Amino acid sequence: MKFTSYASAIAIAAATVSFAGVAEARDQIRIVGSSTVFPYTQAVAEQFAASTGGAAPVVESTGTGGGMKIFCGGVGVDQADITGASRAMKKSEFEDCQKNGVTSVTEVLLGYDGLSIAHARSGKSFPLTKAQIFQALASKVEVDGKIVDNPYKMWNEIDASFPAAAITVFGPPPTSGTRDAFVELVMHEGCDTFPAIKALGKEEKAEVCERMRQDGPFIEAGENDNLIVQRLEADPNALGIFGYSFLYENTDKLVGVAIDGVAPSTETIADGSYAVSRPLFVYIKNAHRGVIPGLEEFVTEYTSEEAFGEGGYLSERGLIPLSAEKREAVRAAVAGSTAMEAPNS
Repeated sequence: MKFTSYASAIAIAAATVSFAGVAEARDQIRIVGSSTVFPYTQAVAEQFAASTGGAAPVVESTGTGGGMKIFCGGVGVDQADITGASRAMKKSEFEDCQKNGVTSVTEVLLGYDGLSIAHARSGKSFPLTKAQIFQALASKVEVDGKIVDNPYKMWNEIDASFPAAAITVFGPPPTSGTRDAFVELVMHEGCDTFPAIKALGKEEKAEVCERMRQDGPFIEAGENDNLIVQRLEADPNALGIFGYSFLYENTDKLVGVAIDGVAPSTETIADGSYAVSRPLFVYIKNAHRGVIPGLEEFVTEYTSEEAFGEGGYLSERGLIPLSAEKREAVRAAVAGSTAMEAPNS
């Protein structure tokens, strides 16, 4: 890790002192980040406000990548205190934090969440494999041993048993951790089933496996998952991609699609039989602890047994809890303001 120059260190120290003096100008905790982590953070914010009588934290759904950019912007009253993420912080984001004076960050592993594909209850259910999802959504696919621009417009062109309906899938944008996880867990594994793609060199293969089509069937829906629900209800043939926690909260409106023969549920995600799941995180800016009113109490609430433990109110919203041993380790890191080390990638 590069050491901060003496001049930069002086500037950061001055900013921190100034920040401590004006923190009273903000009486609300500010949280940004992942749309998947958003409902969990919102639930903790509501519980925190109800139990303390203080102002509820301001929680914004900016996406994982957008949240990291905001969070790493600096230290001070105008900067975010916490960010949620549906993937681990990247090395480049860690370095951005360090460069901007955010030199001590505690990483909190919350638990696990599945990635879901769902449709409106009025739509027709049909199970998908990862290979079929890749065929529906990739920019280039393999047809008769050749890699070509994706020709599939209808579901029954991929499998004759599927509906004769246009492929319409609403999904997350590139700034979303959900998009990153979907590409890694679904698109990469799906494209590996096609011999001509599998035989490509590393860089060429990555290009084919990761690029989503831009000719209409795949529609980037932004970071507001509620908008996806509205669009699914308006089009019963459409599918949407989001975290299982959001599907869990909307089971009155949505139905999850089985992937490789297993439907998403708290049980199948917990036992590993549903193979499209990922860890969820929040990151705490330690320079703001003890300065922003209520921040210390908020992070304690977030990592309490009542919140992220077995049977806690976050598991009631779809979070798959960590083991008791891992939860204790997380609590110890939070209590000690343990600064995370630089990621490897």
